[in-house]
Amino acid sequence: MATSYDLVVIGTGPGGYICAIRAAQLGLKVAVVEKRATHGGTCLNVGCIPSKALLHASHAYAEAKHAFAAMGIDANPTLDLPTMQAFKREGVKGNVDGVAYLLKKNKIDSVFGTGRIIKSGQVAVTSASGETQTLATKSIVIATGSDSARLPGIEIDEKRIVSSTGALDLPAVPRRLLVIGAGVIGLELGSVWQRLGSDVLVVEYLNRILPGVDNEIARAFQRILEKQGVAIRLSSKVASVETRGRSVVANIEPAAGGPAESIETDIVLVAVGRVPFTDGLGLAEAGIALDTKKRVLVDGHFQTNLTGVFAIGDVIAGPMLAHKAEDEGVAAAEVVAGQAGHVNYDVIPNVIYTSPEVATVGKSEEELKAAGVAYNVGKFPFTANGRAKTIHMTDGFVKILADATTDRVLGVHIIGVNAGEIIAEAAVLMEFSGSAEDLARTCHAHPTLTEAVKEAALAVGKRAIHF
Repeated sequence: MATSYDLVVIGTGPGGYICAIRAAQLGLKVAVVEKRATHGGTCLNVGCIPSKALLHASHAYAEAKHAFAAMGIDANPTLDLPTMQAFKREGVKGNVDGVAYLLKKNKIDSVFGTGRIIKSGQVAVTSASGETQTLATKSIVIATGSDSARLPGIEIDEKRIVSSTGALDLPAVPRRLLVIGAGVIGLELGSVWQRLGSDVLVVEYLNRILPGVDNEIARAFQRILEKQGVAIRLSSKVASVETRGRSVVANIEPAAGGPAESIETDIVLVAVGRVPFTDGLGLAEAGIALDTKKRVLVDGHFQTNLTGVFAIGDVIAGPMLAHKAEDEGVAAAEVVAGQAGHVNYDVIPNVIYTSPEVATVGKSEEELKAAGVAYNVGKFPFTANGRAKTIHMTDGFVKILADATTDRVLGVHIIGVNAGEIIAEAAVLMEFSGSAEDLARTCHAHPTLTEAVKEAALAVGKRAIHF
């Protein structure tokens, strides 16, 4: 007799596997369906984890090459890219093996193959060999994530014209790299190859980098990137790309229209965003509703219009971030188990793992102005932070936005070394509706980079000490 489950989760990325584990903790009988040979989804296999390994390694290489001498360290590093790629793969393997262990530890059945929803309570899984089995279940969670967005007329071959997946696995450092899109993925991967020796040109259709990020932060970050040697061309579009011999020729036009310019490059990275991955899931046949962006429509409890079917992560509305999917996975599991799962979408951090890092949480100035919210601003530069000066990493600043009436912190934006770690302090404060005064009155260890956060909070009340 076939096993019947309380929950089947389709996809084992950060949202899916965490949803499964939380459901198992709550006593449910759970199975996961995964189309890859390994768990972890895009994030662990070809996204967050491998990119951070290369970002770390390339930063260490650049620091050894350009910064060690000032510290009295004589080094003359040479790049061994195959070994660096092996370092990346080792990190990926450790993570995906860890997920497999956790699923097994929590007595979750893993079914490998492509999942398709037949109707409420039934998921068909087709293996790589073509065999199909049907899983019976009380509830289903769609956690299939997202895929790289494509540009019409530009065919990705993952060799010369690559998505983020191909850009993580280049066999050699390209002499020239053209990045289409100045979002998080384009800037992170562009910075990896720039540090390793590529001449990088980033082309962005909009008149700014990092759409959605606080505009002052984006402008300041662009200046830092350009100072590092990354060329950025705004209000421009890549109209076509053609492979010619060993080179790739891209035709670049003004976004508003005008004469095209031909640019010769070695590799083109298409990084124009991501789209929900719902192909082959049988959503239309099952009657599951999508929105105009092909995201699965859900209510406030992650429930679709089909009874017993839920969705989380990149396939539903909201920022396409692994940790957002994780929180939704926990909440959805709790809802399925009859509890009250909840996600606070006002406190979802976003980190860009360049050097320096950019980290934000909460509202930007543009969002507060659009909403008609009166606010106060406090800023503090890392040039005035003792620890940052000591380690010669003074680029960037901390910016805090607080409600003008209540002093409640509404947004925190940081450019600087370790910004991705520092932002957690702001997220915790905001989760408890803390004020700038609360942050300013909290004793921070000296000398640390986090003192810049305290000083920015003091600056909200126009009483920063060190600036």
